Amino acid sequence: MNIKLKTIFTLLLVAVLGTTFCFGQRSNIYIADKPFVQEYSIKYNFTNERVTLNSVVSDRNGYIQVLSSHGLLRPKAGQFLFPGELVNDVQYRPTSDKGITDADIYKNQIIYIDDKAVLSNAWAGNLYSRHDLPNAKLFSAGQDFTFLIADEMELNLLKDSETLWEGSLNNEIQDIKYDSENDHFFILSAGEIYSFSPKNNKLELVLQNDKLTCIEVAGKKVLAGTSDGFFEFDAKSKKHISQIEKNLPWPEITTIKSVDGETWFGSTQGAFKLEKNDKFSYYASKRWLPSDNVIDISKGPENSVLILTDAGLAKICRKEMTLFDKAMFFEKQVRERHIRNGFNATVSGMTEGDVTSGSMETSDNDGLWTSMYLAGEVFRYVVTKSEDALQNIRESLDAMERLYTINEIPGFPSRSFERRGYKYHDKKWRRTEDPEWDWKSTTSSDEAIGHIFAFSAIAELVDDAQLKSKAILLIDTLMATTIKNDHYLVDWNGEPTTWGRWNPEYVNARPIMVGDRKINSSNYIGMLQTAYHFTGKEKYKKTAFGLMEKHGYLENLMRPMSEIGRAPETADDWSRMLSESWNHSDDEMYYCGYWGLYRYAFNDELKAKYKEAIVDHWEAERPEKEGLWNIMTAIVGDNDYDLEEAIWYLQEYPLDLVNWTVKNSHRKDIELIPENFREQTIKEVLPPDELRISRHNANRFDLDGGSDGRSEYSAGDIWLLPYWIGRYLGVIGEPVQK
Repeated sequence: MNIKLKTIFTLLLVAVLGTTFCFGQRSNIYIADKPFVQEYSIKYNFTNERVTLNSVVSDRNGYIQVLSSHGLLRPKAGQFLFPGELVNDVQYRPTSDKGITDADIYKNQIIYIDDKAVLSNAWAGNLYSRHDLPNAKLFSAGQDFTFLIADEMELNLLKDSETLWEGSLNNEIQDIKYDSENDHFFILSAGEIYSFSPKNNKLELVLQNDKLTCIEVAGKKVLAGTSDGFFEFDAKSKKHISQIEKNLPWPEITTIKSVDGETWFGSTQGAFKLEKNDKFSYYASKRWLPSDNVIDISKGPENSVLILTDAGLAKICRKEMTLFDKAMFFEKQVRERHIRNGFNATVSGMTEGDVTSGSMETSDNDGLWTSMYLAGEVFRYVVTKSEDALQNIRESLDAMERLYTINEIPGFPSRSFERRGYKYHDKKWRRTEDPEWDWKSTTSSDEAIGHIFAFSAIAELVDDAQLKSKAILLIDTLMATTIKNDHYLVDWNGEPTTWGRWNPEYVNARPIMVGDRKINSSNYIGMLQTAYHFTGKEKYKKTAFGLMEKHGYLENLMRPMSEIGRAPETADDWSRMLSESWNHSDDEMYYCGYWGLYRYAFNDELKAKYKEAIVDHWEAERPEKEGLWNIMTAIVGDNDYDLEEAIWYLQEYPLDLVNWTVKNSHRKDIELIPENFREQTIKEVLPPDELRISRHNANRFDLDGGSDGRSEYSAGDIWLLPYWIGRYLGVIGEPVQK
């Protein structure tokens, strides 16, 4: 058949087959896209080791000041992903030059203490209450501009430059907090907490504990941090309520602050916030903080929280947005920094999270990561009819098509391609006839299933005849090549690639509990069904039924996940290597393949079986709360496949996709479980913003990992695919504004 006739034939098939499914049917299990609070961090670094950072405050104008051992500092520059720094605050020299020893917030204004007075620049500068403690270092404001001030051990109650009361403690005074509800001050000294009543000038010992580190008044309670947890006691009666030592992310508490009714803790291993379910949100690693050694926490401007560490300040911003808003943010992230020759690429070689210091890298999985991004843009286009999405589809499909044409092997997809001279020429990299380009060989099954997923989404859903035609031709090209080569991907050397093997002799050589036997059967049947659906060529249908009926591929793909495990010691080395533990890359391949396996099933009987296999897989994955798996399982029907957890996953995934080093294995609020085949480490998975950045082929129960900010991942495959396929399937609604 000549090219012209083949194009006409393909377009006719598009017209007949491309309308099988249509968008617009909303799922019965439907979650509205309501605004939620998205958190992200703006950091201000400080590198002067001779200066100690002490506290941070912010007034009603949003002005932020940091008190240090060498005077007042303020944040300079700084935006999301581009840290600023702390610099000397010289905006108002008459204050900066006074030798301030403590600062606090009173009536939403910043107030200070120095060796002469409690003072402020608010109230037209009228607050200047002189005191008689030349070494004053601490103070707290009470009612009606009354202040309790302290030096090492002496206490004075001060108002309008008059000392109303004097007292002293036996140990060094470390902090003072005021309880407005009961008109009491609480004073922390070394190993002791006292209360002081301004009404009767009574100083009373409340408790003793050698491990005390900080105090805070939080509503009707006083919280006392220690080096091993914290105490709670009633602010009015002073009676002990509870002592919490366990179930904290880290027990060595350095500060406790009540911010807008929320209780925040600082520690030597990060900060954490107490949630309504008595669990903690954990803020650690350079995703959130310049250092994990937290010194102070306070309320910041515009609903933010300020966390001061020994290496600088973090402003935890909290912005209300919808998932659609987040999608638009990530769409921009991908296009600005992650498109390389049409591929969806990682930025690597970065220095300490600086996204401008890295370069886009080639990857063994360029075809897979791009396929997932490309499919996401297809679903975006179907939902929104965005011309921008359609152009993104064109550009990435061009890159995918060139994978097939840049090498000299008919029908063989390259892993990647790059301009000559930028990659080390190991055996994977091959030269093209064009002296400007090289291509990467040894293509794997990961790429093949990703290609078929993306191409079929275009062929089925995109209302552009040229794109449909190209996608169908690529499906036909890849699958015709595998059949011609006896169900292998055959490389430049005439040998099958390591992983591109769907031949029954290879597949069924694995013992039945080895996952590769199931995954290869599932993927290949789905690929053949897809090729038949869009081309109508009987060879694909005949091959698929032959593999299912004669070689057990249906039995293989239907095998319950509970039967997948380690190969026996008597098995061959390859099978034992393949089954040392659960392969989370297989999960990604399964789900990319489920699109074609289920939607293009040859008949209803097979479709019912495939649904059973997909739901069985989802049940095994359920503890991971993996947003993409939960959402994609909805292709089989209207049951609720933990879609609330999928929304939680999408909401909790951080905006910062820099691969910071993250550690959680030290935490005391997680429940470890015994080692197991699936490598689940703890009873309940942590939120995505507390874990390292990873793609869908990673284990969400990995507690530690990352690369010190040396790379930034693309949201294209990680976040945009689950969101947009959720919108397409109708399980995520349109954005609902307030």
